[in-house]
Amino acid sequence: MPKSLAGQGFMQDLPTRDDVGRLLPARKGHFRLESGHHGDTWLDLELLCLRPEPVRRLAAQIGARLRHLDIEAVCGPLVEGAFVALMVAPILGVRFTYSERLVNLKTDELYPVQYRLPRALRAEVRGKRVAIVNDVIYAGSAVRGTFADLKACDAEPVAIGALAVLGDWALNFAVEEGLTLQTVASLPNEFWTPSECPLCASGVPLVDVADSHARGYAG
Repeated sequence: MPKSLAGQGFMQDLPTRDDVGRLLPARKGHFRLESGHHGDTWLDLELLCLRPEPVRRLAAQIGARLRHLDIEAVCGPLVEGAFVALMVAPILGVRFTYSERLVNLKTDELYPVQYRLPRALRAEVRGKRVAIVNDVIYAGSAVRGTFADLKACDAEPVAIGALAVLGDWALNFAVEEGLTLQTVASLPNEFWTPSECPLCASGVPLVDVADSHARGYAG
């Protein structure tokens, strides 16, 4: 089982947990997430790095917690996750890489969005121990897609780092894949498949924020 602070309640005692909460511009409602799940929370993360210094301090904590893992590169999913990864890379003294979002509009299945490293970066991670660094993890679309493509590049993903984890997906994924999970804040939250969504059952209008050109955090 991976070493996971999120799974030990450790973050509840850190004052920076509140710092993370203040940085996350949350909206409540009924939203379709990037993964295809439905949730009641949307984070407009385009605003996250409007003031970079608080994010930089939190990224330094993530970097310090990953240092013992002999990381050789970090990979952050675009957009905001890559900004955080770029801040973590110099803390570890390693290479920075990123993955790009590719949408498959021809499927109604969950996780229709894929993430791919650019061609020029694929050889740079081959055989390397890589940490996937993201801003916030909810239903895990960006982390899941980045992990799959790193494996396709013959990289060795060994850890996930994030400013915040919402709900249980990240911990469950880390345990399943044998990854270390490090996060500054672990916050309770829920999401549902469309067929199981209680907000749909209650007739609450669904907002597809990504389709309305406000990317935000889409899970």
